[in-house]
Amino acid sequence: MSSPNIRSLALANQRRSQRILLSLRVGVSGKRTNGRTFNEETSTLVVNAHGCLILLKEPVDAGQDLTLTHSRTAEAVSCTVKSVGASSSGGVEVGIEFNGANPKFWRVSFPPEDWTPQSPDAKPVVFVAPPPKKVVKPKAPGT
Repeated sequence: MSSPNIRSLALANQRRSQRILLSLRVGVSGKRTNGRTFNEETSTLVVNAHGCLILLKEPVDAGQDLTLTHSRTAEAVSCTVKSVGASSSGGVEVGIEFNGANPKFWRVSFPPEDWTPQSPDAKPVVFVAPPPKKVVKPKAPGT
């Protein structure tokens, strides 16, 4: 049995772009396995420059081609189902990837690729320690 490649594990955990929790109405359209088209209105759960996570009621499969339409701009983008996850009362969590990076699709600002917490534009993180707890020592017997 071979041991896992540490470098490949580290790369697998890296994200290509920052994720943002954003609920935005989108239209999703595609073709079912029988060839009939479907259209569904839903909302994003998470977005990034390469796609999004949405809840869908329509059953889809990984690798399936879809079209995602932004509700406010009516811009449409071709995409592919990358993952089909857990189901909930609202549908199934579906990971969608654009067929090419499209960071302007969501109309939000993502940090540049070379951004780090040490960047001059980064907001400083200020840690405020809580006040120390007063420790009450029990009295020794007979004092």
